Amino acid sequence: MMKQIIFSNWTIMRFLRLAMGIAILVQAVMSKDMLFAFAGLAFTAMPVFNVGCCGTAGCAAPPKKNQDTTKDITYEEVV
Repeated sequence: MMKQIIFSNWTIMRFLRLAMGIAILVQAVMSKDMLFAFAGLAFTAMPVFNVGCCGTAGCAAPPKKNQDTTKDITYEEVV
């Protein structure tokens, strides 16, 4: 299961997120900043395991339900 998550559904955006996470991690190692390294690990792990702030596709909004009721609009002329 974990192997399938890591090796499937790689998109350009996921590769871009991985590259940015690795860049943050490299910069943290070069500057010897542990807090920055922690952030780099988090930003690198997110695309590897295909998760985000809301999980996989967790931020999708539900579709709006169609209501068949319509109202007649009356216009008043302003002179």
